[in-house]
Amino acid sequence: MIQHCPTPTELDDLELLVSGAYAPLTRFNEPGSPVTLTLPDGAAEAELVDPEGLPLARVAADGSLEPLTHAQYGPFRRLHLTPAQVREQHAGATFVPVVDALTEADLAELRGLGRVVLLALTGTGTAELSPVALVRATLAAAELLDDASVVAVPLPSHGDAEADHALGAQVVGTYAGPDPVHALADRWLSSERVETGATLPDAFPAAIAAIVDEDRPAREDQGLVLFFTGLSGSGKSTLARALMDLLLEQGGRSVTSLDGDVVRRHLSAGLTFSKADRETNIRRIGWVAAEIARHGGVAVCSPIAPFAETREQVREMVEAAGGAFFLVHVATPLEECERRDRKGLYAKARAGEIPEFTGISSPYEEPEDPAVRVDTTGRTIEDALDDVLVALDEAGFLHLPTLTGTHA
Repeated sequence: MIQHCPTPTELDDLELLVSGAYAPLTRFNEPGSPVTLTLPDGAAEAELVDPEGLPLARVAADGSLEPLTHAQYGPFRRLHLTPAQVREQHAGATFVPVVDALTEADLAELRGLGRVVLLALTGTGTAELSPVALVRATLAAAELLDDASVVAVPLPSHGDAEADHALGAQVVGTYAGPDPVHALADRWLSSERVETGATLPDAFPAAIAAIVDEDRPAREDQGLVLFFTGLSGSGKSTLARALMDLLLEQGGRSVTSLDGDVVRRHLSAGLTFSKADRETNIRRIGWVAAEIARHGGVAVCSPIAPFAETREQVREMVEAAGGAFFLVHVATPLEECERRDRKGLYAKARAGEIPEFTGISSPYEEPEDPAVRVDTTGRTIEDALDDVLVALDEAGFLHLPTLTGTHA
């Protein structure tokens, strides 16, 4: 039986299936259910492990689960209670689902309810805050109420507003049992809010405001991944290096270069240029970049990254870490890249000496919605880089003067 580490959403779903929070749902891949699991290489069953390799459960071909153990670590793990534990400890309370920091108005509304249990819905893609910040903010809110407890529920988003709304109501109802559920003026389980991503004015108590401010820094202070993608010879590494020089000259931010060739020598030494190994290389770059962004730094990456799915995986890693992902497509045409061919790679690829070479024997999937698209054909580095600088400034991430003055 293979071992498989599920996606963050699938891990959240696994915890809720095993705990009984999804009852009557008890397995993955039920017809019509958004709670699905995809195993690699067409496998029918697997041992599911956490990111550190701890076996959590076995999944059979029909999606049924044999629990092995529960997650052992993670912030606020003590607050991850099963519905049975919550019913035993908090019977008779009013249950309140929470997906964002509570405001002064929210707290005033809750003070008339008596004993409350705040269900912090921390699952992947559900909350406005990061999971840890949401629990911290909810604990701070509990301190401002007369009799409140906090339970963390990893209810994830599945990208279907209507299905997620129904599933969320089901989970909250399972925790509450016969006790009342208070939905804060119908905001927190509102399908309209799920669809629009609407948020409330930031009228937070001071203790909660400090947590929100830390978790939602201004764009110019947010961790940032500048991801240059394009064909070999497109100019992406040159532009990335020039931008990094500007950032270092300006100061004020921690900046790290993750150039494709440099990463190949150090982080990904030993990998081949097969499709699988190239994707592994990009995911490694993405993971390191996400960790840099998590700590407020700027990562400048310049791999070819030819496949849209892998670029999207990097975006998800970065955003899950609380960073911003800024995709630069260096869209220099193949003909120009091949004309430059300083390393002679295209000539070798045309001669069949380099298999699976991007643009020749392996495809390059152009990004559909990059933050900015730059063609370096017939342009100076300064002029082409100005396109990137203007886009960064307009997006509010970095405010660097243009180099030619023509884009001001």
